[in-house]
Amino acid sequence: MVAIAIIGAQWGDEGKGKIVDLLSGKAQMIVRYSGGANAGHTVVNEHGEFRLHLVPVGIFNTNATCVISNGVALDPESLLEELDNLDFLNVTPERLLISDRAQIVLPYHKLLDSLEEGRRGDNAIGTTLRGIGPAYVDKTARRGIRAGDLKDLTTLRDKLQAPLNYVNSLLTKVYETAPISEDELYENLSKISQRIAPHIVQTELVIHEAIQQGKSILLEGAQGALLDLDFGTYPYVTSSHPGAGGAYQGTGINPSNIDHVVGIFKAYCTRVGAGPFPTLMEPDFDALIREKAGEYGATTGRPRSCGWFDGPMARLATLVNGFTSAAIARLDVLDDVEKIKICTHYELDGEPLLYPPSDPATLEKCKPIYEELPGWKGPTSNINNFQDLPELTKNYVNRLEEIIGAPIDLLSVGPRREQNIVIREFS
Repeated sequence: MVAIAIIGAQWGDEGKGKIVDLLSGKAQMIVRYSGGANAGHTVVNEHGEFRLHLVPVGIFNTNATCVISNGVALDPESLLEELDNLDFLNVTPERLLISDRAQIVLPYHKLLDSLEEGRRGDNAIGTTLRGIGPAYVDKTARRGIRAGDLKDLTTLRDKLQAPLNYVNSLLTKVYETAPISEDELYENLSKISQRIAPHIVQTELVIHEAIQQGKSILLEGAQGALLDLDFGTYPYVTSSHPGAGGAYQGTGINPSNIDHVVGIFKAYCTRVGAGPFPTLMEPDFDALIREKAGEYGATTGRPRSCGWFDGPMARLATLVNGFTSAAIARLDVLDDVEKIKICTHYELDGEPLLYPPSDPATLEKCKPIYEELPGWKGPTSNINNFQDLPELTKNYVNRLEEIIGAPIDLLSVGPRREQNIVIREFS
């Protein structure tokens, strides 16, 4: 059995979807373990271009079982919309399993997300307004609705009482807006239940059985390590754990059963939303890279800010996730860049820092210290062997490997499935 966890090593949008799509061809089970419809994975294959937010990218492998596990905040309306767009794949309950422990994102979660961001004004976090944070709040407060609750409509109405009482108090007394109708919510969930209830099972048992049978399992992460609730640039983070810890907790898999933890890095950095971004490029170059790479959010369409590769952040991601190997995506975006910068460390009050400070105000004071490498000024998108790359490209990759602290086993040099350079196999 080989279990591989694919983890975003930056602020999300690293290109995990393409890597998962590539590796899922050999997997027998693909498990999405964290986040919700606030994350989007873009896949380009023989069927076209797809942006998936909840359905695992491995759904295109018709011989594999896909799982939405307990760590996911599941928006059933978004899920059904995705499944409708994938109807040509005939996604049966046997092909897509949903954990009965997964938290359900309800319409009022999205409403609360929007109202709270508006209330924060200039201090807004920059959420996707998909209701993920409020849903995880309800989970922690133990008043959330879980997917398993949708299988028993006779008890669902009673279970809605506690969260609705709380939410309607907030809506009417804090935000001064209309309350949520219990009848309308119940009727909506009843209709949704008819479609998704057959998919809902106790997935940790199914995953454990697959492990016992020696099946190959791919754990599909969402977002990135620098958005982790604990180790990200708090409070400008997501509400879950996108890293290795989330892979264990969000699936019920014993940590000893995961053979490889693969960190996915872009050859540069991007960030969307609020929060510190030490290596942000100069405005003109930022815009140039954004347009060339199409750096706009798959979920929101918001423009991503672009920055140079951030060594301290990369070291932290490796430190807390224990990457056994790494992949570098979008290397081809730098093909025409004359001089490429790498932030090797920060400087704070004259002292060097190899890792970022945990406090965002302190991080804002850090000065990125760059090492400048000559660009290779030539195309890489048609190359599929590492030795055939320009020497300057290999120098850049080797330098990133030194900083990351894990072997780089894969390079992505274009959006299509075949545009990769496999240096070493993950399995």
